[in-house]
Amino acid sequence: MKNSINKIINDPVWGFIELDSDLHIKLIEHPYFQRLRRIKQLGLSSLVYPGANHTRFEHAIGTMYLVRAAVSVLRNKGNKITPEEEEGVMAALLLHDIGHGPFSHALEQSIVQGVSHEELSLIYMNELNQEMNGRLTLAIEIFLNKHPKKFLHHLVSSQLDMDRLDFLKRDSFYTGVSEGVVSSERIIKMLNIKNDQLVVEVKGIYSVEKFLIARRLMYWQVYLHKTVISAEYMMIKILQRATELVAKGYPVNATGHLTLFLNKTIQAIDFRSEDSSIRNRALKTFAYLDDTDVIFTVKGWMEHPDPILSTLSKGLINRKLLKIKLSDSSFKESKLTQLKNAAMEKFHIDDQDVEFLVVNGEITNSAYDSEAGSIQILSKDGKLKDIKEASDINLEGLTKRVLKHFVYYPAEIQTR
Repeated sequence: MKNSINKIINDPVWGFIELDSDLHIKLIEHPYFQRLRRIKQLGLSSLVYPGANHTRFEHAIGTMYLVRAAVSVLRNKGNKITPEEEEGVMAALLLHDIGHGPFSHALEQSIVQGVSHEELSLIYMNELNQEMNGRLTLAIEIFLNKHPKKFLHHLVSSQLDMDRLDFLKRDSFYTGVSEGVVSSERIIKMLNIKNDQLVVEVKGIYSVEKFLIARRLMYWQVYLHKTVISAEYMMIKILQRATELVAKGYPVNATGHLTLFLNKTIQAIDFRSEDSSIRNRALKTFAYLDDTDVIFTVKGWMEHPDPILSTLSKGLINRKLLKIKLSDSSFKESKLTQLKNAAMEKFHIDDQDVEFLVVNGEITNSAYDSEAGSIQILSKDGKLKDIKEASDINLEGLTKRVLKHFVYYPAEIQTR
């Protein structure tokens, strides 16, 4: 439903974004959505890129803006999209990240184990749908790919969705990493529908190639930057240690809502409960959590009597991060043992506690995973080709799953 008075948001990436749907305005004004203002889009990446303090709130607004532009382009090319479908797909993108917890992906499984932000987003959408007397039913159908027009879901979730088109350009803007700049506007202008799937006209093939290259570069330079990985794992280990101490009966002060998750009063099963009172309590408690709760609590743990918790907390708050090394091959067991022995001697801890200070793991990245969905190029004769076949450059490096191993440990310990 259109409003007689429009609202305008001035976005630094896309300019003036007009809001003229009462549904979208109600969603944006809802406390569940306003909470996204207090959740950083890139987690702890600001420890590497100081400008990366943008939030999930502005990203969600940006995706809504882009899908409206895409719908306009698709309509002008003769594809039928009703006003209700337009409102629904915009609402789906507006809410696609509403289930994110503090620091976004960094703490995905740390505060509530066993439930993803995608599942939480859907649960929140269902709750909001009840509040709004079913006005989100169409949006939820599109979000779940249950709407007859499958291309609408592709705008929300695919290899070339509006989510990716916004976050690559937005993250590049705020980090200053120019390699991530993509021509989102050009790609949208080249979108079309063929066989009920979202495709790109052949004139846009170079923009798609640039998009895939930018995605790869942003992952290694920003999202999987080794210092960011160190900071994120430190935060994960901090919460793991706090949870362990709580389970053993040690006093661990935290904000009231975070405490309920540390002591397992609220767990993943509560969000799925058929008892609305249990489910609503979990949703409302989780909705109170944001980056502020975690940082405030971790600052308090800097002086905690437990040496592991205080060491990690001081390191994160003061940016004295654990040293991290990346390798294309796995680290030798003898090297890991050497690091652990040195850490145990330096910090006077046992072989169980050292697992919080010396961590061995791996990270992966694939810029284009055709098995998870493809980017189809529409030629002038109406035929479709996967971008890998349509492109005249070798994209194998972008489709290959790259695996890197890492180990992080205190910088104070001396190793050969």
